[in-house]
Amino acid sequence: MPQSSGSERQLVLSYLALRKAVGFIGVFLPLALAIGKMILGSAGLQRSISGYYYSNVRDIFVGSLCAIGVFLVSTKGYDWRDQLFGILAGAFAIGVALFPTTPDTGATSADQIVGTLHLTFAALLFLTFATFCLWLFTLHGPDPTPRKLVRNRVYRICGIIILACIALLFLVFLPPIKTALEAIKPVFWLESIAVMTFGYAWLTKGEMIWKDQEQEEAAAAGAG
Repeated sequence: MPQSSGSERQLVLSYLALRKAVGFIGVFLPLALAIGKMILGSAGLQRSISGYYYSNVRDIFVGSLCAIGVFLVSTKGYDWRDQLFGILAGAFAIGVALFPTTPDTGATSADQIVGTLHLTFAALLFLTFATFCLWLFTLHGPDPTPRKLVRNRVYRICGIIILACIALLFLVFLPPIKTALEAIKPVFWLESIAVMTFGYAWLTKGEMIWKDQEQEEAAAAGAG
């Protein structure tokens, strides 16, 4: 019996570690791309996160998304819903990485097709992010802890922010708005906010933030 309990505990810890990994990559990816590009000698922001595929930090962009995809697929969660949406989100993240956005100049018809696939995967990925935050992360048993209720509020706020970013992304692609705001790179900022918000939600789900007080006390006692 103790051996079984120990195995279950290790399994839970591995799930939490994967969730933290997804969270850290999400939070730091936009910063790593923007700062990395500047450090490597090319100043200025790309028009979108996906635009960094055509910069000197392409490997960071592709590698991070593939890592997120693998982690999401590997995070089985608590039931079939977590597993299903983890697989879907992982597939969408890998799709975003492997099918690059349409280049700004010199795009061929094949580039246009690949770019359309990229946008489709990106839209589905962001919608899946919102689904995690607004639905899956907020599920709980009949007697949730006070901290769980706090976490649920955090998840819902994160989900609303992601949906707001999706709506604004559609708006900034409208020709008059796109022309007026092009100089400030609105797509990059909205995508960054959505990705970093989802990263924060996953750090919360990985129990790095807003952990139950009982768990914190048990961890402190164990450390002592």
